[in-house]
Amino acid sequence: MKLSSDSVSHSVYNLSGTESAAERHTLSVLVENEPGVLARVVGMFSGRGYNIESLTVAEVDHLDKRSRITVVTSGTPQVIEQIKAQLGRIVSVHAVNDLTVEGNAVSRELGLFKVAGKGEARIEALRLAEIFRANVVDSTLDSFVFEISGAPTKLDAFADLMRPLGLVEMARTGVAGLKRGAK
Repeated sequence: MKLSSDSVSHSVYNLSGTESAAERHTLSVLVENEPGVLARVVGMFSGRGYNIESLTVAEVDHLDKRSRITVVTSGTPQVIEQIKAQLGRIVSVHAVNDLTVEGNAVSRELGLFKVAGKGEARIEALRLAEIFRANVVDSTLDSFVFEISGAPTKLDAFADLMRPLGLVEMARTGVAGLKRGAK
């Protein structure tokens, strides 16, 4: 049996027949700092076929034993709502905030970029690093390691410009974010 293109849906989550564009969202999840919590959060994503584009986690309150998991994911608005609801149902989760839609938020990513080169390429790499406010954290006669922080798009742009100059490798932390304001 041959199916027409009209009968095949592009997403298992799109039941209405109308396509919604996927959106990237940064979710901040406050959890108990105990064994297995990260595995449950990641398992929720993988078990339902959601993709994690970036994941960071660290203890944020030693006395109350709380950690913050920052997850960047994408999906239709309906999928994002499902993700937030399912995260909220996990027993060890205290709060789920969508930094993308809840107003002003600050988010940053840290990257380390190793660039090898000599002569003009080396000079150009240093010039571009200055423009991007990247710091040289290691230097040899034939390479640099630059440290840069900012929006993921800033790090992407820096990497794109460094590739022809000798980008050897990079390491990125993933996004960390907080809501702005006193609360």
